[in-house]
Amino acid sequence: MKQDFARAASTYAAAAVLAHETGLRMAERLDYVNIAPGRVADIGCASGEGIRELQRRYRAALPLAIDFALPMLHATGAATPLLQRLMRHSPRLLNADVRALPLASASLGLIWSNLLLHWLADPLPALREFQRTLEVGGLLMFAMLGPDTLKELRAACHDAGIADQAVPLRRFHDMHDIGDMLLAAGFADPVMDMEMITLTYAGARGLIRDQRHLGVRNTLFGHLPWRDWRRVFRAYEAQRSENRLPASFEIVYGHAWKAQPRNISDGRAIVRFK
Repeated sequence: MKQDFARAASTYAAAAVLAHETGLRMAERLDYVNIAPGRVADIGCASGEGIRELQRRYRAALPLAIDFALPMLHATGAATPLLQRLMRHSPRLLNADVRALPLASASLGLIWSNLLLHWLADPLPALREFQRTLEVGGLLMFAMLGPDTLKELRAACHDAGIADQAVPLRRFHDMHDIGDMLLAAGFADPVMDMEMITLTYAGARGLIRDQRHLGVRNTLFGHLPWRDWRRVFRAYEAQRSENRLPASFEIVYGHAWKAQPRNISDGRAIVRFK
């Protein structure tokens, strides 16, 4: 996936309609949060729309843009407004794996992650890194895909006679499982909710093209012999409405806080006297 995502750096921004929309809705949620973070990080920043939103909101904060695909970081840097560059307030660009962040513990006040976590087979190591790098009282805010994503195409697979275990579409974690992972990672007061966002296309090729331009086509659709895909797409056509094909994406939103630790690194409990 890393190579596919890196190759998509030049086409990502134009195709990222869904990420743009979820980013707007994440930003609306920040309207109700009263924080003044000293450092903010957009982890899985892609072309940098999220970090620009965080810079607009938290002008005094040090901005970090983090991604595992170096060409995406180059795209983020290139999209930085000239005035920010002249004032030396460009985001710091960091090429890193979300599961092993080269950041000091308790060094971030806010972590923003838009449509990243669902690409990890196991998000828990990344959530533990988020918890480690947040300062006490710091906030994690994220959006990710849920299990009903592309439910129309899954139904088309069944209608085409593809057995459940052979459906190639990627399977995503349930909202409740992610909530449990947040608690397991040490976060406090996780809040989860979800919604369906439906995009429409003139045909299946448009859906596939967008995912290719985003660098996630192979990871999202998996592999199936072409003759089977043809059967699936014929079944998918039966869902056409007003001459458009629907493609629904389940969006899971979450935020959680880093609380005071109850144990130190060797496992001993912390007792506070007031």
